[in-house]
Amino acid sequence: MSREALVEVVEATAEQFGIPGVAVGIWANGREVTASHGITSIENPLPVDENTLFQVASVTKTYTATALMRLVGEGKIDLDAPVRRYVPEFTLADEEAASAITVRRLLNHTAGLDWNVIIDTGEGDDALAAFVAKLAEHELIAPPGARASYSQAGFNLVGRILENVTGLTYEQAVASLVLEPLGLAQSFFGADDVMTRRFAVGHNLGEEGTLSVARPWKGTRANNPGGGLVTSVSDLLRWARFHLGDGRTESGERVLPTEALHRMRERTAGLRASSLGDALGIAWFLREVDGVHTIGHGGSANGQFAELLIVPERDFAVVALSNAGPDGIPCNQAIVRWALETYLGVVDRDPEPSPYDAGRAQEVTGAYENDAMTFTIDTDGTGLTLEVRIKPEIRAASDTELPQDHAPFPFGLLPGDTDEYVITEGAFKGQRGFFSRDDSGAVVGVDLAGRLFSRVPTAV
Repeated sequence: MSREALVEVVEATAEQFGIPGVAVGIWANGREVTASHGITSIENPLPVDENTLFQVASVTKTYTATALMRLVGEGKIDLDAPVRRYVPEFTLADEEAASAITVRRLLNHTAGLDWNVIIDTGEGDDALAAFVAKLAEHELIAPPGARASYSQAGFNLVGRILENVTGLTYEQAVASLVLEPLGLAQSFFGADDVMTRRFAVGHNLGEEGTLSVARPWKGTRANNPGGGLVTSVSDLLRWARFHLGDGRTESGERVLPTEALHRMRERTAGLRASSLGDALGIAWFLREVDGVHTIGHGGSANGQFAELLIVPERDFAVVALSNAGPDGIPCNQAIVRWALETYLGVVDRDPEPSPYDAGRAQEVTGAYENDAMTFTIDTDGTGLTLEVRIKPEIRAASDTELPQDHAPFPFGLLPGDTDEYVITEGAFKGQRGFFSRDDSGAVVGVDLAGRLFSRVPTAV
């Protein structure tokens, strides 16, 4: 496949979804090809290229986990040890649960921790320590090991493990353990490092249908372990090639034992009705696409989005970065799907929902919530919609502008009695989730993108 063909697809897809800037990289057939389109910012436009820095948000979790696995390989961390062995100051409202959470359970999102703690603990070297102290007030959504539920808070705690074991800040630990050995010279956490280079800013679509620059540009320092890396398509492809290899750098330096590297892509927990994957490894989402096993991770920052997908058995990887929401997500996914089909003959299709059923719809309509967002399901008698919004009190307490809420998304229930659903239109088209029930059979929760929302009791 020629670079010209990739350039055409990237340009057409970026224009289709109205994205100011997109960068894409593919590793296939033993060679690398990149393409980019558009600009870094509508306020200060510079051309995007393969070296432009983007926020990759939750893709950062794969770096955090790999750094920790290097310490596992050196015998300094045991995956099945309690977190308190390395972070003795870690406490929760549930003391028994706090003692039962292991390092592995943080890495595969089965610790029972909710999505996150919404707090800014500053930009000092004590940011993570202060964040962990706040977990003392954190309520669990499930007992440790009972289920997978995506948790930014859990990965921030992994960052604190790195700090305590190495004696370095999280950022210094990741740099010394993985970024520097792998020659990832375009990968940073701090704004001071980024601002001297060409970087993308995020954009959000307003209610009037026009894009504006997303502010703040980046999240808080305490969230770096789960989502703070800023990097380029070139560095992301180098990162993907490392995970396609045997744990050595291109020059032959051993960074991870091969067994430790490959263990990261082995199943550790199952996922139900999730477009993120069929299962979790260590940080990686594992998914079978058209009979082919893949590992990957996506990321969503304020108006910036990233998608990384690796196919180990085919020595293939694709990276897509975009700088506008909400349509950066479907833009990236469309490019990834094109790359899979074009280079590997692998077709990724969304499941088809069942026709509207009034009885099933009545069971799920209502209000749900987690610590930061509300989730409302409604019906007009012919179809279902879901609306996810940031809680008003979270917006009111924020010192910075938060992303706009999305309009309600149409969705449909999938066939059978699985209580699974798929979003059928909009920026999250193809996203899957499921409803959970209590012992009486009543719907008590809904999952979307790995996050649990609990049903709000109806006032009597």
